[in-house]
Amino acid sequence: MDRSRLRNIGISAHIDSGKTTLSERILFYTGRIHRMQEVRGEGATMDHMDLERERGITITSAATTVDWGDARINLIDTPGHVDFTVEVERSLRVLDGAVLVLCAVGGVQAQSLTIDRQMRRYGVPRIAFVNKMDRIGADPARVTEQLRERLDCDAHLMQLPLGAGADFQGVVDLLTGQALHFDGANGEDVRAEAIPAEMVEPARRARRHLLEALAMYSDELMELLLEEEDVPLAMIQSVIRSAVGRQLFTPVFLGSAYRNKGVQSLLDAVVAYLPSPLEAEAIAYPHGRPDEPIRLAADPDKPTVAMAFKIVEDPYGSLTFMRLYQGRFTRGGTYYNQRTGRKERISRIVRMHADQREDVEEAVAGDIVAVLGVDAASGDTYASEYPCCTLQSMFVPEPVIKMAIRAVARDGADRLGKALYRMRREDPTLHVSGDEETGETILAGMGELHLEVYIERIRREYGVEVEVGAPKVNYREAPTETAAFDVRHKKQTGGSGQFAHIVGRMGPLVEDSEEKVFLFEEHVTGGRIPKQYIPAVEKGFRQSLAKGPVAGYPVVGLHVDLEDGSYHEVDSSDLAFQTVARTTMREVFSRTRPVLLEPIMRIEIECPGEFQGSVVGDLTSRRGMVTSTSMAGPTARIEGEAPLAETFGYSTSLRSMTQGQGTFTLEFSRYGRLPANLQREVIAARKETKAGACVGAGR
Repeated sequence: MDRSRLRNIGISAHIDSGKTTLSERILFYTGRIHRMQEVRGEGATMDHMDLERERGITITSAATTVDWGDARINLIDTPGHVDFTVEVERSLRVLDGAVLVLCAVGGVQAQSLTIDRQMRRYGVPRIAFVNKMDRIGADPARVTEQLRERLDCDAHLMQLPLGAGADFQGVVDLLTGQALHFDGANGEDVRAEAIPAEMVEPARRARRHLLEALAMYSDELMELLLEEEDVPLAMIQSVIRSAVGRQLFTPVFLGSAYRNKGVQSLLDAVVAYLPSPLEAEAIAYPHGRPDEPIRLAADPDKPTVAMAFKIVEDPYGSLTFMRLYQGRFTRGGTYYNQRTGRKERISRIVRMHADQREDVEEAVAGDIVAVLGVDAASGDTYASEYPCCTLQSMFVPEPVIKMAIRAVARDGADRLGKALYRMRREDPTLHVSGDEETGETILAGMGELHLEVYIERIRREYGVEVEVGAPKVNYREAPTETAAFDVRHKKQTGGSGQFAHIVGRMGPLVEDSEEKVFLFEEHVTGGRIPKQYIPAVEKGFRQSLAKGPVAGYPVVGLHVDLEDGSYHEVDSSDLAFQTVARTTMREVFSRTRPVLLEPIMRIEIECPGEFQGSVVGDLTSRRGMVTSTSMAGPTARIEGEAPLAETFGYSTSLRSMTQGQGTFTLEFSRYGRLPANLQREVIAARKETKAGACVGAGR
């Protein structure tokens, strides 16, 4: 395989923009499948889980490999729902390019903004595809303008639509000056003909506008425009490819995946404009030299470097998805996990097509494959040597919602434990912990749907009937004022005792601090506390952050400044200084006038215009804040923020307010201060829970 003709791409979008339908069409036109299936019918090929087919949503990212002409495309279809955002995160981390799918009516929506941030975080070039051009109210020019304004990218139409809404027939290609029609029962026959007379002048103006925009990236192209000479097609495509690769330019293509129009043009653009593994930049950090990054080369003859970006547990074992950046994997070969230093043997290498596997003997730099036989965690780096280097890991958001879970039958507890262990390995945003006071198992995740899906999977895949508690909010405790401390720990036993004494201040972090959770500083002079004990003090404070003194929630935004103290030649130890730090946290933190912080969610609601007033009023009554409202035809879009605690069960309320026509999406935005009256209620409820747990333990 010529790796210059290889593309590793992902398809990402806001929920219900048509990603999976587009993936299904790509599989059909590339000959990977011979019959198209619909998301809300039999279920699309890439939605291989029963839950995905039943709900009509994508839950896990699915990978496949297709051939288009002489090019090979490794394709990953990602979920749109924000609860499964880690699937998008880890897919984009290992891809060289992406297709950002947008609804021709909805345009840039809430999750589009999140995906844009993820693409920028990992430097992923993208092209945009405006889907659903057959819908009433489709407006690609407005969507392109939103891309420029809301995502701050230089986006320009590469095509103009032939017809609109139900009359959408095809596209005008601004580069070749042809009208493209998609004929046949499934749009498989692309017919190119002259542009209709009424479209000639709009196409000429749009092409001129496009070339003027591209002239910003090429002096040669600008000279030809100024001299009013024809610009060769090859030069235009070269300039676009260069600008896209540097994440400066976003070409916009049009189509309707459901109506089988525009998909082949998009595939041509993927091959023409998105980079190959040879062009994509991959950076690694040598062991012990994190400030000296090295550039990896997609060369199969160099030492192997690969990243494990996704783990799937199935009845046949653990399947680890790998992206090879350098070198090669061979079946039966041994490689080092750079995190653990352990040498592991790869027993099988497979190419994935949704849930189907195709065995291969080896994989080379640039490939995305799955391997069996390794014990990895998401983000681990594998290499042919140890120590070698480490790749930048992926960002994993913190969970915002939790609920208690337990097996109904006593004999189901072991199976539940096994299920939770495997699922936690698969999904780094799923947290499992035990509540010491109540003895309950606590499941924490990104939203109600996220936890609901995993609970249903436990019931189906592991045959465990479970009971779950009501969803609970992951609150945080934070100081608001600075308090001085002077705490001494002294304990005398039969032998040597314990002695530690610390003096300093604790209070809130400054707002622009890079640290968001905890910052420890020390200004001890004159050897009042020996240097070897300072890390023990910091460790003691960090150990106390997991459960704050106010209501037992994690502490964030804390700044501790150690200024003075004393020690004993014989009785002082690391343990004594850890203990005095924990005591200080327990006794002094309450003097910083701590408050509870609650998760604030970014909410986007779409509903018929006539219900806008009642929806806005209801959102306000839920302590929400509306930041913007807009109309797209008969549909109102309301954007704002609302506390997570007020959104439980919101889907039922919204449906009843809008006669079943309203939809909404939630995404974590930030932590905000909980009102004082609600804080008192939460603290009181926590005390009741603790008291109940103590009574239960006493019995």
